[in-house]
Amino acid sequence: MMSIKDWVLSQLVSKSLASSRPLSASDSFLSEEPQNVDFDNQGLGHVTTNLTASPASGEMSISSNDNQTNQSFSSQHMESPSVSNSRIEKKLDPLAKVEGLQINFLRLVQRIGFSQDNLMVAKVLYRIHLATLVRAGESDLKRTNLRIDRARAVAAEQEAAGPPELDFALRILVLGKTGVGKSSTINSIFGNTKVTTDAFQPSTDQVQEIVGSVNGLRITFIDTPGLLPSSTNSSGKNKNILLSVKRSVKKSRPDVILYFERLDMINSSYCDFPLLKLITDHLGPEIWFNTILVMTHSSAALPEGPNGYPVSYDSYVTHCTNLMRHYIHQAILDTKLENPVILVENDPYCKTDERGRKILPNGQRWKSHFLLICICTKILGDVNILLGFEDSVQLGPLSNSRLPSLPHLLSSFLKHRIQLNPNAENDEIDELSLSYMDEEDEYDQLPPIQILSRAQFKKLTLSQKKAYLDELDYRETLYLKKQLKQEFRRKKEDKENVGVASDDSADNQESPTAVLLPDMSVPPSFDSDCPVHRFRCVVTGDQWLARPVLDPHGWDHDVGFDGINLETAAKIRENVVACVTGQMSKDKQDFSIQSEATTAFTDPRGSIYSVGLDVQSAGKELVCTIRSNTKLKNFDNNVAECGVSVTSFADKYYFGAKIEDSFSIGRRLRFAVDAGRMGGNGQVAYGGSVETTLLGKDYPVRNEKASLSMTFLSFNKETVLGGNLQSDFRLSRGTTMSMNANLNSRKMGQVSIKVNSSEHLQIALVAVVSIFRALLRKKPVNDLESREALERG
Repeated sequence: MMSIKDWVLSQLVSKSLASSRPLSASDSFLSEEPQNVDFDNQGLGHVTTNLTASPASGEMSISSNDNQTNQSFSSQHMESPSVSNSRIEKKLDPLAKVEGLQINFLRLVQRIGFSQDNLMVAKVLYRIHLATLVRAGESDLKRTNLRIDRARAVAAEQEAAGPPELDFALRILVLGKTGVGKSSTINSIFGNTKVTTDAFQPSTDQVQEIVGSVNGLRITFIDTPGLLPSSTNSSGKNKNILLSVKRSVKKSRPDVILYFERLDMINSSYCDFPLLKLITDHLGPEIWFNTILVMTHSSAALPEGPNGYPVSYDSYVTHCTNLMRHYIHQAILDTKLENPVILVENDPYCKTDERGRKILPNGQRWKSHFLLICICTKILGDVNILLGFEDSVQLGPLSNSRLPSLPHLLSSFLKHRIQLNPNAENDEIDELSLSYMDEEDEYDQLPPIQILSRAQFKKLTLSQKKAYLDELDYRETLYLKKQLKQEFRRKKEDKENVGVASDDSADNQESPTAVLLPDMSVPPSFDSDCPVHRFRCVVTGDQWLARPVLDPHGWDHDVGFDGINLETAAKIRENVVACVTGQMSKDKQDFSIQSEATTAFTDPRGSIYSVGLDVQSAGKELVCTIRSNTKLKNFDNNVAECGVSVTSFADKYYFGAKIEDSFSIGRRLRFAVDAGRMGGNGQVAYGGSVETTLLGKDYPVRNEKASLSMTFLSFNKETVLGGNLQSDFRLSRGTTMSMNANLNSRKMGQVSIKVNSSEHLQIALVAVVSIFRALLRKKPVNDLESREALERG
């Protein structure tokens, strides 16, 4: 787990990466480059590449859009000689080695015909700079900021002195079906015939290495036999080819992987999913991290569109690229990856420029762009190794589950209370308050009062009206106190009379009468009929209660409900009670469950011992918690509790322990103290709180109280202190106010004031002010944004 300082730094870096613009021909930023630049703008529309480095995940990547983890180059790259073979470099720190890679990169860029100010080159250097900032210490930050300028100067000086051999090598693995032009592309890159080709039969029958040099860059192509189109007869041969490729890759890992396909062979009936799935199963999904899609025959005639005319080159290439990526996503069961694409044309009669270099119909010089993409991939892979970004991104089905937060688990554990009845409230506070009440019934001793009609009430003066309403409020308070005391006495008598009933009472007991529960409030809809009848249920006994679950924000009114809620509480034996509550819901994709089961033993002297199991769904995983609590009540005004818990989630276990104590002074002042610990997966969190509560004079009839609490949380060697003040009181007979204010040691807090009144309706006009201010802060949308929104809609 990262510390807060590292987390903030990673977030700042990730925000910078997310805001960087992709290399797209339609991007206005790219169109500002001069038209005579060797890196032609139009070609970038189809080799849309965004070079990124994700420090948070430890990955250097090349992607084709704004996603951070589209094309990752994992730490499984083979270290180049420029990284590992020099004795002098071994003595240098990683930042110095990265500077050496930057110098080699800038020299290679200049040799293949690009300037150092090229947009793609600038993006690669920018990502390397961000990655070095993450790994550099505070003393190295200034030196890191000066490295790029120094690398530019050294690279220009070395190239001006002459073109010596660079200590830089590139290994490229070539994959693809037979006849797609793998060997022809290798010959085109070297400029001479390195591999024999045949237009009518496969020219490569085994894995072989072709070594050559281009502009001082040593390139080793690992040429492989062509795979056969997917069929029942070709599966065995393709497996043998992939096994031989796997053995070769294990001996010496490539820096770049090229997957070839013919651009003119991709049409509406194209489907390469079985072959891509076979490659993924044998070579692993991580092989697609550093794979570049190569489209050969890129100057072939374009197909006709629906109007009978050939489609545009840009739209056709985009369609073929998206189709290839779609089948790769299906093969690896992940949509985060978007491999860059290179267009290639090996026809000797291909159109050339004034210097004899082959160009595509969109004006791109494909050979230079091919070398630049491969060099960028190699450089980013080496930087990934040097700076220790070795945690590779896992490809596979997206999982909604995340590891739980220890502070959250600890907070939930401390707040949990033993609940013996799903429908009963916590009666401990009420019992303690009622036990202090006088034994005599004050309500019965009151003289009778005449209830006035509305006409009689209007004839009273203001002082008489106030006195009359105050008298009614006082009598109402005494009446509610009487009702609560009677309920308290009844429960106390029931506890004392447990087990006194005769053995044949069960036989003489009549079957319970079915009771229809009140109708559920259903939100308004456009249905022709009201679906309330779908949510009606009948209670046939005191054991089980089953109710449908209504989603107030749902749109599916045909089914009626999306889940079911079950509740039960039963007495297993004397002083042993079991309680189960649960809710299950199911829609068209997800299934969720929340359940809580508790078994408790109540000691006649007041102590309670309980064991429980909680199950909750989190995405595709289940969070299971086994807990045990012991509540001791040695005195009427003191309750102590301790508990332990074990939480299981995603094959990881978290263990917690807590201790609590609450006591009262008099009838209105109460104190509560708790502390707990939660640990697991190599991490530990500590927390606790101290709370003081002052009850109102009519509590619990009138819920008036004020509480002041102090909390602390320690996690990852950082401690956060917090304070909270909460108060609920009545301003008048029909007006109540609730105030809540909190502040922590990080200078974060909030203040909340709520007023509820049935007499002063003008208080609701305060909402008009908030609505008016929100309308004023709303930014107007210009015409361009509105048109884009309409086009997207």
